[in-house]
Amino acid sequence: MLKVEEQTPVTFSSELLAKFDEIKSRYPEGKQKSALLPLLHLVQAEFLWVPTSAMDQVAAYLNIQPIEVYEVATFYTMYFLKPQGKYALEVCRTGPCCLVGAEKILSHLEDKLGVKEGEVTPDGLFSFRGVECLAACGFGPVLQISPEYTFYENLTTESVDKLIEDLKNK
Repeated sequence: MLKVEEQTPVTFSSELLAKFDEIKSRYPEGKQKSALLPLLHLVQAEFLWVPTSAMDQVAAYLNIQPIEVYEVATFYTMYFLKPQGKYALEVCRTGPCCLVGAEKILSHLEDKLGVKEGEVTPDGLFSFRGVECLAACGFGPVLQISPEYTFYENLTTESVDKLIEDLKNK
C-alpha cells in the first residue's frame, strides 16, 4: 500500500480540469499518459501536495491504473506525498554542501521554524527537508523553494533568517 498522509478526498475545480484538458490535448491519441507529470505538477500547485485521492482521480482522467500514477509520484522527489508548507524549503544535503555548512543550515531551520524536518509550521507557511544534489556544488550550501524552484546559494544562518522574513512578508 502507498504510504502517504491522507486527508479528506480532494475535488478538482473546473479551472483545474480545464488545465488538465489543455495539457492532455498536447499528446496524440493513445499517448495521453505522457501528460502524467505535468498533471501531477498542477495537482501539487493546487493542494501543495499530491494526495492519494488526487492520484486516483488523475489515473481515472488519463484512463490508466492508479498504480501507474503512484509509481511516478513516489519515484520523483519533487512530488510531495504529505502536506507541505506554502514554502517548502529544500536544502542540499550531499557531500559538497555538507562540507560548507548544509547540516548547520538544516539545524538552524529546525530551531528557527520550531518544527522538525518534514513537519509543517503551525501557520502553514513553512516546511523543510534535506534533498539530494541541487547541482550547485560550487555555491553551497544551497536551498531551493518548491514548488517554484527558486534557488538560494552560499547560505548562512543570517541569509536564511532574512529569506524566512521576506517570505513571511509576501
